[in-house]
Amino acid sequence: MTNPVSQSIFQPLEKKMAKKYTGPAIGIDLGTTYSCVAVWQSQNNRAEIIHNEQGNRTTPSFVAFTDDQRLIGDAAKNQAASNPANTIFDAKRLIGRKYSDSVIQNDIKLWPFKVFAGTDDKPQILVKYKGEEKRFCAEEISSMVLTKMREIAEKYLASPVKNAVVTVPAYFNDSQRKATKDAGLIAGLDVMRIINEPTAAALAYGLQKRADCVDERNIFIFDLGGGTFDVSLLTIKNNVFDVKATAGDTHLGGEDFDNRMVNHFVMEFKTKHQKDLSRNSRALRRLRTACERAKRTLSFDTEATIEVDAIYEGIDFHSSITRAKFEQLNVDLFKKCLETVESCLSDAKIDKSSVDDVVLVGGSSRIPKVQQLLQEFFKSKDLFASINPDEAVAYGAAVQAALLSEGIGKSPSLVLRDVTPLSLGILIKGDVMDAVIPRNTSIPVKNTNDYFTVEDDQSTIAFKVYEGERLKATENNLLGMFKFAVPPAPRGHIPVKVTFSIDLDGILNVSAKEDTGGNKQEITIKNEEGRLSTDDVQRMIKEAEFFMAEDIKHMNKVKAMNALDDYLYNMRKVMKDDSVTSMLTPIDKMKINSAMIKGKSLIEGKQNQDAFLCHFC
Repeated sequence: MTNPVSQSIFQPLEKKMAKKYTGPAIGIDLGTTYSCVAVWQSQNNRAEIIHNEQGNRTTPSFVAFTDDQRLIGDAAKNQAASNPANTIFDAKRLIGRKYSDSVIQNDIKLWPFKVFAGTDDKPQILVKYKGEEKRFCAEEISSMVLTKMREIAEKYLASPVKNAVVTVPAYFNDSQRKATKDAGLIAGLDVMRIINEPTAAALAYGLQKRADCVDERNIFIFDLGGGTFDVSLLTIKNNVFDVKATAGDTHLGGEDFDNRMVNHFVMEFKTKHQKDLSRNSRALRRLRTACERAKRTLSFDTEATIEVDAIYEGIDFHSSITRAKFEQLNVDLFKKCLETVESCLSDAKIDKSSVDDVVLVGGSSRIPKVQQLLQEFFKSKDLFASINPDEAVAYGAAVQAALLSEGIGKSPSLVLRDVTPLSLGILIKGDVMDAVIPRNTSIPVKNTNDYFTVEDDQSTIAFKVYEGERLKATENNLLGMFKFAVPPAPRGHIPVKVTFSIDLDGILNVSAKEDTGGNKQEITIKNEEGRLSTDDVQRMIKEAEFFMAEDIKHMNKVKAMNALDDYLYNMRKVMKDDSVTSMLTPIDKMKINSAMIKGKSLIEGKQNQDAFLCHFC
């Protein structure tokens, strides 16, 4: 039984807004398939997207383990076909979820690497590294990608970087947001803020359209990435960015379009050759790479070819797919995107005719059918695509990082007000969820409801905290629970104030207090279920340092081998010079030739590399 008395108290939480961080601060778009990093350049008054060592402005969110080393980014993706079982991708789809989740169970069928249930139903990934089996949780894999992005930024800035704003899908729940913060901590980053991806994209849009934003404009952000889909409706006026509503699907994106194509060609191969490709992880990885390439081609051409030599048992596979066939395979997913668009506009209580601009974000927003459906829905309104959809989120994250930093010079002047994506509440009698904070409430927020006992002489109240939109509490996501002691009394006589507060990262804290007869009790519940413990985080930080040392050791080995190879090459040239060799005795020549042969064997013979390191490093 409840008698909700809600009140919003912003003042205590707004103190966090005043906190400033010193030193360089970066914005990181931690994507499902690709990640991107940016930094605010005060001298140019804009954010700069930072390219990696390959010269690419985005980096694959791939991590691979071999007999010799750990690879991250382009190097990891490039060897995925030859080492599929030890090449990890899509970690973002695992983070903050349980192994028993039906979404995870469906994904496992498509991944070439092994995922199994760890403690507390937490998914873990099994790989082989240097001949030994290693187990990693999604936070650790994501932390490795974040570490790579930090290193890219440090090389560009020529200074250490500790502060970062990291983006997440707007529809990430409390557990997924906290898990992302844990990944940042393991990577050695102080995560200044967790910011929603479409909101970050809106910042990028707003700075580019600053001159047009004097009058209030309604901006619809359509963010369709590699693994997640988000939409947000914002109003922008006088540098104030106010999020009105958000909606999305944390499991819909380019990877799903690729999966449809892969399944289509697996069936085609089976029909042609009576062999099942799905049983071979290496063949599937090569086919998936070809399908991803074909999907990109279909964004600007009407037909794409699939060519994979010796894909399975020496059989070459050659086929093609038209844009029309690709659209047919994914038509239900495209329609699902439009349903989410309608839901967001309905929550914002804004008609689609009142939307001034539709901004496309995410690589999958380039798909012509998606753009066509959007234009038809918004009645031929032009789609704003002048900002790079792959980079807009990192750009906005860098803007937010600049706003939170001190000593960076001139920073953008704007105010950002975001919302919570899901309703948060308490289980009450009858398996009903009583929402303390409704979805799309502006954050930071602090709401308090009063609850009462439902039985005479009840001594404890069991509080269960849920997030979700179903009226039936048990059909929503259980965040945590606690028991609260109350003095015995007739039912309905003991009020307990339950307070929900959401900080600027969108992370929830719940407290309860009973105040009768001068006694005050207070208890705080934090969502620890499925999260890493402090000990786990510290252990993973040490393991991350170990991997960093291993990576440095490997690079030193490569440098030493290259130096020796150059030395031997020059020595061979010298030994061909008669003016030099004529001054050497036969014994000297024999010693030099013997040393050169030994040096060549050290380079070519893997079994001797450890001895080589001890001698030359």
